[in-house]
Amino acid sequence: MAEAKRVLGRHELRDNGWLRTWLRLDGKTLGDPAKLPWCGDFVETCIKLALPGEPFAGALGQNPYWARNWLRLGESIVPTYGAVVVFSRGSGGHVGFAVGEDDTALHVLGGNQSNAVTVARLAKSRLLGARWPATHPRPAKINLPRMTRDGKLSTNEA
Repeated sequence: MAEAKRVLGRHELRDNGWLRTWLRLDGKTLGDPAKLPWCGDFVETCIKLALPGEPFAGALGQNPYWARNWLRLGESIVPTYGAVVVFSRGSGGHVGFAVGEDDTALHVLGGNQSNAVTVARLAKSRLLGARWPATHPRPAKINLPRMTRDGKLSTNEA
């Protein structure tokens, strides 16, 4: 979460060079965030920088840029602060980090949300799963901070 928060507010156009450099810090990248869906690249970079020993097995290791592959990370967990959360979006998906909830939505810190690293509200009905890295201790308290319903619900993360 510390790494994800450090990038909060960066925009794929205004901060393109900075983001491209940051996304390469883990040794690889999908490419230009202004041209490609980079939510998976954002999560991969955060985890690889914070937890360099975290295994990315199978489909996740082959393609961490495909959001739904994050359902293979570590172990399943109920949505909790810092968990990787995966959402449906048509036949594709979206991935980010859970930071809070309200009655109908999870509040997600992620990349490629309104073309930037933001906190967005995503409908709980779209949630496919939440995952916790295998190399990081599970939180003692499983919960999400309650947040207000400020802002509209995101329906197309890009």
